[in-house]
Amino acid sequence: MEYKGHTYFGTWNQAPYDPKLHDAIMGPVEEFTPLNFDDAKPGEQFVKIGVGVLTKPDDKKYSFATNYAIKNPGKWLVTKGKDQVAFTHELKDETGYGYDYHKTLKLVKGKPQLVLEHTLKNTGSKPIVASTYNHNFFMIDNEPSNENIRIVFPFEVKGEGKGFGSIINANGKMLNYSREVVKGDQVFSAGLQGFGPTAKDYDIRIENTKTKAGVRITCDQPLEKLVYWACPTTSCPEPYIKIAAEPGQEIKWKVTYEFYTF
Repeated sequence: MEYKGHTYFGTWNQAPYDPKLHDAIMGPVEEFTPLNFDDAKPGEQFVKIGVGVLTKPDDKKYSFATNYAIKNPGKWLVTKGKDQVAFTHELKDETGYGYDYHKTLKLVKGKPQLVLEHTLKNTGSKPIVASTYNHNFFMIDNEPSNENIRIVFPFEVKGEGKGFGSIINANGKMLNYSREVVKGDQVFSAGLQGFGPTAKDYDIRIENTKTKAGVRITCDQPLEKLVYWACPTTSCPEPYIKIAAEPGQEIKWKVTYEFYTF
């Protein structure tokens, strides 16, 4: 992704590529929390939207980094256009869960925007209740995670966790680095605080103050949780929203990325 000569995404993970590696991904990558993991016994199945039906191997707590065996991958369809890519995932399973999930990544004509449009229809017999978030693996002009990168919110942000107060600091409505993140550092907060119950606080900016390029991330849904993670190559505010659909119900939501210079 480029805008006015500035680049926004890249290969942040330097490990050899492996499609089964949980973070062999880049860009605005989304994930859903599992639907029925806690209820499933070892050897039984659970569901992840966008993945399919997986097998729970043991009594260990769910981990997004674990490579769970896929029992039913569902049905995928990917279509490409001049300015968009659409993904459809259909799942019908004996667990009682079923859905038609449609996601489109679309460039907006005449505007420096990338829009992620989502539609989820519950076609099963069980309610769907989950959370979904975006990793936001931004690498603006390949700038490392350092004093030139800042994260801006519309609210007074508070953060606690690994690296907070030593490597990164919450200052008013911003997160600022006090030094560069280097290999071996841990920068992570399980939940930044300060946002309210409406969608107006899902308004996050990532800026490179050296090259004067940024991205604004907004959504038509309120924040459920706001995680923050960083490594030497990428700085990632990870906004969560809650989704819920009764059997037969269809829900929609949209995330917008607006690219700019300043």
